[in-house]
Amino acid sequence: MSKRNKLQKFAEVLSFPNVLENFDAAHPQLTAAHGVTVDLRGRWSVAFFGNTNPLTLELACGRGEYTLGLAQQDPQRNYIGIDVKGARIWKGASQALQQGIPHAAFLRTRIEQIEHFFAEGEVSEIWITFPDPFLRESKSNRRLTSAAFLDRYRKFLQPGALLHLKTDEIQLYDFTLDTLAGYPGAVIRYHSADIYAGELPVKALELKTYYEKKHLEEGKTIKYIQFTI
Repeated sequence: MSKRNKLQKFAEVLSFPNVLENFDAAHPQLTAAHGVTVDLRGRWSVAFFGNTNPLTLELACGRGEYTLGLAQQDPQRNYIGIDVKGARIWKGASQALQQGIPHAAFLRTRIEQIEHFFAEGEVSEIWITFPDPFLRESKSNRRLTSAAFLDRYRKFLQPGALLHLKTDEIQLYDFTLDTLAGYPGAVIRYHSADIYAGELPVKALELKTYYEKKHLEEGKTIKYIQFTI
């Protein structure tokens, strides 16, 4: 993608009514369309989506394909895709507007700041789909299933909330299983190193992102873990 196209998408995404942004952890206000600042912590479903439906997050959502797919499968939940890349979010946000999917939105921020934007017990589900696995051991604390990130999620998840990891990386899969085995209160409900070898345990696993399709074409197996913390 050219620099010009990226800048154009950055400008456009700032005007989208389904996109919010924040990059300052010291000031956890969100910027909505046209620079309007809002505080939605504890009020996402009622104040932003206009309903009382449960809230699902997709972390490192990229182009938002999974966020939109989940929203299309279940209109009785609200979905927020979170990523730091504005040009990626542009794709999913623009499609949500074009297709009339009012219960899908996007938050552009670093996931390290996520606990600033959601109140205790506000989120009922998290999907982590093909995140950067940070394969170097020195960066293992940046993996989205590391204990440091689980601590963040726990601050705003409802009791018993489901978390899902979908990845093609065996190292991240094994790391997550090991982390959960030593994380107080964590329960692994299901895991598979090759989900397509048998019947899918969750209908949402039928959804395939652009990158997942590439991984499958390359002969990689897709791994999945469902757990609670």
